[in-house]
Amino acid sequence: MLDDQIFCPTCGADTDHTMIKSGQENLVRCVECETVHSVQVERERLVNLKVIVSNDELSEPYYIRIPAKDVLHVGDELLVDDPAKDVVMTEISSLETDRRVRSAPAETVKTVWARATDDVPLKISVYRNGNTHSFKIPVSGDEVFEVGEARKVEGFKFVIVKMKLRGEGFADRAEAKDIQRVWGREL
Repeated sequence: MLDDQIFCPTCGADTDHTMIKSGQENLVRCVECETVHSVQVERERLVNLKVIVSNDELSEPYYIRIPAKDVLHVGDELLVDDPAKDVVMTEISSLETDRRVRSAPAETVKTVWARATDDVPLKISVYRNGNTHSFKIPVSGDEVFEVGEARKVEGFKFVIVKMKLRGEGFADRAEAKDIQRVWGREL
């Protein structure tokens, strides 16, 4: 049985059908009246999309094919699978049509600006004896950090005291891809 109901010309309504043969035109049988008829396969139009992926201080162009009708939104995750490069999980930071927009159908987008979120550079500031030491370490984007948690970086053992998010505000718990900076006090 097919997932979607299909219009049956004999019944005059949308009914359940079973697939007999698939191809350019699918051959189906109505479950209600057992009439066999063909159904035109609707092809999904794809568009080529340029995605500029920023990873720390390096930005690279990628090219992907996605359905033209997909609506893209700033802040959405986008899997960038360029056949000539690596696969990268990203977060859309900006969409460019004729101007910068917050959302748009893929067919109207000229360039997607995104930042890599699978591996991210995390900025950490550790307070020690009146001095603050800053670090930038690579971590998995989905690694969770929490205020009060003990961590170690380049020989400094510290407790997290504060975390600023990329968007706005602070959090007690967040994934690395959403964090702008972590502050810690040496233990």
